[in-house]
Amino acid sequence: MNFLQTNKFNTKVKNLFFLPIFISIFFFSSTFIYAQKSYTIVLDAGHGGKDPGNLGNGYKEKNIALKVALMVGAELKKEKDIKVLYTRKTDVKIALWKRGDIANTAKADLFVSIHCDSHTSNAFGAGTFVLGLRGNKKNLEIAKRENAVILEEDNYKEKYKGFDSNSAESVIGLSLLQEENLDKSLEIASLIQINFTKELKRLDRKVKQDNFQVLRETIMPSVLIELGFLTNKKEGRYLNSKKGQQQMGKAVSDAIKNYVNHLKVNTIVEVLDTDENIKNTIEFKIQIASGKNKISTKSYNFKGLKKVQVVKVGNFYKYYYSNTSEYKKVLKALKIAKQKGYSTAFIVAFKRGEKISVLEAKKMQ
Repeated sequence: MNFLQTNKFNTKVKNLFFLPIFISIFFFSSTFIYAQKSYTIVLDAGHGGKDPGNLGNGYKEKNIALKVALMVGAELKKEKDIKVLYTRKTDVKIALWKRGDIANTAKADLFVSIHCDSHTSNAFGAGTFVLGLRGNKKNLEIAKRENAVILEEDNYKEKYKGFDSNSAESVIGLSLLQEENLDKSLEIASLIQINFTKELKRLDRKVKQDNFQVLRETIMPSVLIELGFLTNKKEGRYLNSKKGQQQMGKAVSDAIKNYVNHLKVNTIVEVLDTDENIKNTIEFKIQIASGKNKISTKSYNFKGLKKVQVVKVGNFYKYYYSNTSEYKKVLKALKIAKQKGYSTAFIVAFKRGEKISVLEAKKMQ
């Protein structure tokens, strides 16, 4: 991968501190059930086939990237809850769009593209990239197309009640998902860089944002790794050696394992209320968004709205603002939500955790 690229942001992301994402729940007492699932990681070895990548000092980027990707996958496969997919396992050329399509089709939890850098100077060091902001528009369109596939499923109206791939509400959910994906991409990128610099003492070229095509094609947290510069004689020899590839591969796999562990402890499938008084009351809420992926309920993701709750319903996550037993108060909350820009927001009602019609809830009061 040539270091001198057009449209490069060179935006250094400094002092990244990532706190666990906690979902705010507004019941008096709750029991949390954490997800038991496998995590799909797609490993993308850059270039391949007729495309050798950069040839600094006679080394072939495509070969080094593939060897490291396979080593990373071998380590990850030792974890029972991690599933590994490769965009290529041999010396073949894969189109950039196809690499992203493989990850999107698999509904991967993470996409990692592995490359080696080059430069006209004697530059050296390892860096990791996440998608630049200019790539988000295309990324959003891909996400919309992916979710539209729902309409082709049998009984989709029952499985995904209220879903409309073109509705403003669904677009809101996808836009918020992009922000969440960027946060997670920055997190894994930071973990990778820490391993490169702290464990292997490599020169830190920082976490940066750029508009790489391969990252634009994915709709999940994604990073592109530049292992180092083949044009630097010392670094090229290191990256072309078995020892160098094993060390770099382990640094990446360890970072991914750490990242997956973060996902495990912060992924809540559902919330069970244990307070009987809460269970027996009528609750009014404002539904402001929904989507297939869970995102952080921090207020900055919801135009400043606080106390947003996320609930999993079937294969969808729904986002609710406000929680009150008084209809007059929920009307005020609806007004606030619309003033914030959620023009499609609407009132929903629950009794003992079961959704009922708003009219029925008003009669019960």
